[in-house]
Amino acid sequence: MTASRIDIDTIRRLPKAVLHDHLDGGLRPTTLVELADAVGHTLPTTDPDELAAWYYEAANSGDLVRYIATFEHTLAVMQTREGLLRTAEEYVLDLAEDGVVYGEVRYAPELLVNGGLALSEVVETVQEGLAAGMAKAAALGTPVRVGTLLCGMRMFDRVREAADLAVAFRDAGVVGFDIAGAEDGFPPADHLAAFEHLRVENVPFTIHAGEAHGLPSIHQALQVCGAQRIGHGVRITEDIVDGKLGRVAGWVRDRRIALEMCPTSNLQTGAATSIAEHPITHLRDLGFRVTLNTDNRLVSGTTMTREMSLLVDEAGWTLDDLRTVTVNSLKSAFIPFDERAALIRDVVLPGYEL
Repeated sequence: MTASRIDIDTIRRLPKAVLHDHLDGGLRPTTLVELADAVGHTLPTTDPDELAAWYYEAANSGDLVRYIATFEHTLAVMQTREGLLRTAEEYVLDLAEDGVVYGEVRYAPELLVNGGLALSEVVETVQEGLAAGMAKAAALGTPVRVGTLLCGMRMFDRVREAADLAVAFRDAGVVGFDIAGAEDGFPPADHLAAFEHLRVENVPFTIHAGEAHGLPSIHQALQVCGAQRIGHGVRITEDIVDGKLGRVAGWVRDRRIALEMCPTSNLQTGAATSIAEHPITHLRDLGFRVTLNTDNRLVSGTTMTREMSLLVDEAGWTLDDLRTVTVNSLKSAFIPFDERAALIRDVVLPGYEL
């Protein structure tokens, strides 16, 4: 099927997988308004449509630090049990409505304790909300499996605590780990003890790298810290000249290390210039295991359907390309092999037989 034959309704129905999506970046505007009112937090506007537009415009600054600053408001309403339960449940339902059959949601527990919850209570509450969402989605006939990645904030000193939580909750819905936050000036190797602990405990992890900081951050994430996936990784192209791969790029491609690419988000932070020229297409053509992701659905004003549609409309992607990128995500998901294989065989591949 050629790109010109894939319409938005068809794309919406396709089974999808997302590996890189932040819980605190994906709230419904209406929910944000209502929760802010409940906790007495002042928003830029209390009109949901205007708020959604404000987020999208504020995030289009081309600066990662300012992009991250937009999370002030979502985090403010996620400090209570009620806020976390609602946010997590709606997160799952929104994925299901978008055709997502497998998702990994990430968040930093340390950012959600200002209301008095302990770190472990934050994780337990989010898992309760996710479970409720998955049960409702299944009852609606749109089942979705959601695993959790716990994040440590790379510019603070609680990364090891977050890693300990990932170990403690790995049999209760947490499937992996990540570090997030401003990349430049905060190298992943600053938290090497946490990554060594995760490896010893057999907990997989990804690392944000190659977005605001260049190739050295990708090399360090892989070869020093031992990441199994790379969050974003768009600047891997710095190691590719005229189609020839350097040592880092070759390592990533040849060992099938997934790149969690987020086109719209990358445009907003200045890591890419356009959808048509986004590195995801060139890297796909070179045989990299690229995956397609939303990053922050509220902040970027996006969904998986929208991300796929943009690549179809502006980068010439075909149905085969959409299927490949979905299979890539499931191949690199942090759940057991048999579960990944079953989703590919029984859900994804049949869903692309149009």
